Amino acid sequence: MGFRVDIEHMEDYRFTVRFDKEGMGELLTDETGDVGGDEKGPNPGRLLGAAALNCLMASMIYCLKKKRVELRSLKGSVTGTVERVEGRLRVTGLEVRIHPGINTEDMKKLQGCIKIFEDYCVVTQSIRDGIDVKVVVEPEV
Repeated sequence: MGFRVDIEHMEDYRFTVRFDKEGMGELLTDETGDVGGDEKGPNPGRLLGAAALNCLMASMIYCLKKKRVELRSLKGSVTGTVERVEGRLRVTGLEVRIHPGINTEDMKKLQGCIKIFEDYCVVTQSIRDGIDVKVVVEPEV
């Protein structure tokens, strides 16, 4: 099991990202204004945050489906912290907020998922040794 991503330099700090599955299309990435200029696409830090958030939300959906919880909606956001560490910029933290829309009678099942869903997120658990990741689940009933 694995994956492949190919990246080609376009100009300045812009890259085209191609994924290993037909139909996934391409993604344009760029660096922030300090380095990259006009920011034509997300930078790698934003992609890291998006990957962690997406993975956590998918894990939440998986758990809720297993518990037969009707999910009315699911929204999320991630805020990244970038700081200098030993003189170099690093992503030092991610704060994730997930808002599942569920029925009031499913709150107990949601609480069961909150206890375990993070463990199944491949991305978040892979980066936690180097990046502080805080996850908050705020149900919308």
